[in-house]
Amino acid sequence: MTINNKNIDNVFYIFVTAHLIFWTLIPSITNPNLPLDTIEALAWGSNLDWGFSKHPPLSAFFLEIFFQIFGSQDWVFYLLSQIFIIISFYYVFKLSREILNNNFLALISVLLIEAIYFYNFTSPEFNVNVCQLPFWSLTIYYSWKIYSGKEINFFDCFLVGLFAALGFLSKYLFIYLLLSIDLLFIYLIFIKKERKFDFKYLITLEVFLVVLIPHFIWLNNNEFITITYGLARTGFEQSSFIDHFKFPIIFLLKQVGILIPFLILSWLLVKKVKFKFNLKDKNLIFLLTINILPIILILLTSLFTGSKIRTMWMTPFYLFFGTLFVYSLKAQINLKRLKPFMLGFILFFFLSPGLYAYISITKDDKRTDYPGKQIALKTQYAWDQQFESKINVVLGDEWNAGNLSYHLKSRPVWEGFVDREKLDQLKDYMCLDNVCVGSR
Repeated sequence: MTINNKNIDNVFYIFVTAHLIFWTLIPSITNPNLPLDTIEALAWGSNLDWGFSKHPPLSAFFLEIFFQIFGSQDWVFYLLSQIFIIISFYYVFKLSREILNNNFLALISVLLIEAIYFYNFTSPEFNVNVCQLPFWSLTIYYSWKIYSGKEINFFDCFLVGLFAALGFLSKYLFIYLLLSIDLLFIYLIFIKKERKFDFKYLITLEVFLVVLIPHFIWLNNNEFITITYGLARTGFEQSSFIDHFKFPIIFLLKQVGILIPFLILSWLLVKKVKFKFNLKDKNLIFLLTINILPIILILLTSLFTGSKIRTMWMTPFYLFFGTLFVYSLKAQINLKRLKPFMLGFILFFFLSPGLYAYISITKDDKRTDYPGKQIALKTQYAWDQQFESKINVVLGDEWNAGNLSYHLKSRPVWEGFVDREKLDQLKDYMCLDNVCVGSR
């Protein structure tokens, strides 16, 4: 198909549909079991609350909705992950079209980020990082509407507050995007005084806080366990002096490594790379704010605290990198190089799922090779030999007990780790290794 301005939308929809089909079908066929984070969140979803020991509640909420509709069918949860990915792609495309004022370049902006590791190889695992993606893109898009509009729209402010809260309820790291956008508006209103303060801005904050109230209450009642877990994952408390330099350097090197396919694909499209940053360009300022400032803030966090930034935490940070690249270099984009660019894109598009399938099939020591269904069948058989009641409670860690909660037909509720007091509350129970199943 020849790409021209008349069929850009069709090409975009063909692309996202192909992405959805490939990345739903391949893990569904090659993985015997769901990934770790998905099983964990499904365990939480069986006993929904306003938060859990590791994360806020939204990833578990969406997984539980799909479980209630479709049951324990693995492909459904791979599909859910890709739905979140393509919603994000849609709003990247939509914002790029408005900023670039060019449908073709907007399409290129989306095709470029398909080469980034987070939006292909790691995308089948629905977790808190993937859960952030649509809310990250939606928050940015409606913040752009406020930023670029001549008048402040009440509905846009409401939506920014809502999507920002949902993003925060996916993962607390969402705060880096919110801080970046807030710093931009604070600079424009109170320092540069290019904009007048409008009380409609407060609608965003009010909606954000109202949506989060139940989670804040849960946090207070549970001794802020989620925040404690997040800090522990960074190694903040054990950091040494050298960590303040070692971890930021490692972080930067990993980011460069992640972006190599993106940079190769970008290089195929331009004659020479000459960045010209006009800091009076409002569009460019916005793109730098949403792309570069969050990364700078997280780098500064590592630098000042000596904390380790895990690679997967950066999943949403690169959604609009294609838009920034195309906007900065649009004068140097050579349409005569479109053919090698498309060949490079097609190579990456098929190479990534191909590698995923190869690794999934040839390696047998991955979490997705865990025999969850077989263990559930054996557990059910052992239970039926002893009891007539139905298994409706499972105790143990989120992985082993979570697999039983997911695979057993009775969908027992996960109620945390094995505890003598919890076992005494059950009518019948049976323990295998470090997992117990029971009936109330």
